[in-house]
Amino acid sequence: MVEAGAAGARALAGKYLTFKLGSEEFGLAILKVQEIIKMMDITRVPRTPEFVRGVINLRGKVIPVIDLRLKFQMETKAATEKTCVIVVQVTHGDGRVTMGIIVDEVSEVLDIAGEQIEPAPEFGTAVDTAFILGMGKVAKRVVMLLDVDKVLSRGEVRLMGDVSRAA
Repeated sequence: MVEAGAAGARALAGKYLTFKLGSEEFGLAILKVQEIIKMMDITRVPRTPEFVRGVINLRGKVIPVIDLRLKFQMETKAATEKTCVIVVQVTHGDGRVTMGIIVDEVSEVLDIAGEQIEPAPEFGTAVDTAFILGMGKVAKRVVMLLDVDKVLSRGEVRLMGDVSRAA
């Protein structure tokens, strides 16, 4: 069991773009990140979940944008000059969707070794942690490593595709 965990952690080793939501630090595999852009005007799309902020026009391509604070049921916060959108490619089942994720601020790119990664904590069946790849121990802090493909459910990813096509 310990060997399986160690092998899994080695597989997770790599470069992660880190960002903050409040005082919490998160990381996304750098290969999933297309670009980082400043906050821009977002066009709201009616009848979408609250965490779906709307769509943006990124060089002629309409992409949906989610507010990760709302998705994670965190307290809302007004945008600052550090607030930005991380544009990612999400793969789910047979489809891929390009979308933006609003974060409080981008920190840095970290190279996290396998031995620095621990499995995500388990909270029983009451809390779904499938979207957490692991916990990166960097210096004296912990970075929650996210599986961007699992932050949204399959239905939510389909909705993102529908939102970008409808806009």
